[in-house]
Amino acid sequence: MDKVYLILENGEKFEGYGAGALKEAVGEVVFTTSMGGYLETVADPTYAGQIVVQTFPLIGNYGDIPEDYDPESVKLSGYVCREICDDPSNFRCKGKFADMLERTGVVAVYGVDTRRLTRTIRENGVMNGIITKDGNPDASVFKKLKEYRIKDVVEVCSCKKIESYGEGDKHIAVMDYGESANLVAEFVKRGCKVTRFPHDTKAEEVIAANPDGIVLSGGPGDPADCVAEIAEADKLLKSGVPMLAVSLGHQILALSQGGKTYKLKYGHRGGNQPVKEAQGDRIFITSQNHGYCVDNNALPQGAKLLYVNANDGTCEGLAYKNAISLQFHPEECGGPLDTQFIIENFIAKTEEK
Repeated sequence: MDKVYLILENGEKFEGYGAGALKEAVGEVVFTTSMGGYLETVADPTYAGQIVVQTFPLIGNYGDIPEDYDPESVKLSGYVCREICDDPSNFRCKGKFADMLERTGVVAVYGVDTRRLTRTIRENGVMNGIITKDGNPDASVFKKLKEYRIKDVVEVCSCKKIESYGEGDKHIAVMDYGESANLVAEFVKRGCKVTRFPHDTKAEEVIAANPDGIVLSGGPGDPADCVAEIAEADKLLKSGVPMLAVSLGHQILALSQGGKTYKLKYGHRGGNQPVKEAQGDRIFITSQNHGYCVDNNALPQGAKLLYVNANDGTCEGLAYKNAISLQFHPEECGGPLDTQFIIENFIAKTEEK
């Protein structure tokens, strides 16, 4: 087997073997602490522009289950793990995980010392890297790594046209910033009609659809880059329609109301992130995937802190007059069902409209 390398912008090199698409890939190197859900991780569009490192050492033990993900949602730049299981076992298994990587065009490297790599990221912060067969790249490669920046990813990951799902008395409008499929599914499952709008839809068009509730979805990238989306979020909030904002949507809404965001040292990524009530004692296990957060010292005007991260105290949720915003994903199965009550409470809130 040919050697493949992950080389960080600081010059640190990690040796392994190639899997998936055998070509070079550049991206921001981040890690996820999820122990399972590797298929959903690869197909999570929030990882657009990033090289994802799995901290759990054995990946692929239940193989490829195509019905659990949408191959069109695969947007990550690269994938890194310690070991890929070559003999998966699961009654739903349709093939090997390595075959899924190849079929979806993911550039991957395995056999890497992911413990050392994760500690490097934790100690130094996220940095750019390249997956390459060249173990001794020249100065031009490091120049490229230094200059690399994730941009225009919301446009790439958002839906391209208005789409409708489900039937029901309650009509939920979802602003798709690049990660809305599970949100849509949760509302449809609860008997709602859902209309999904592309990221650049004007607020007036969304409001004209007469929704009972408006959802701002998660998505990839730096929230401060979403200048147009921030302006439209302000208009949506001022409409008075009940709102729920998640992850990137939470950050965009905060920026629209004068709050500030900043980049975390290495982010929160995984299905086991603890979140605590700001004014209570309950702790929830949540699913998260973000590298930016709302600044607790510069909260939006009129917002009340609802939840904080139990590890580092960062903002995990805000309450506005007619909106709730969350840094974590209530539609995912972190707890596994710890926070789905938030979706049900939001639907109940739309009945008061």
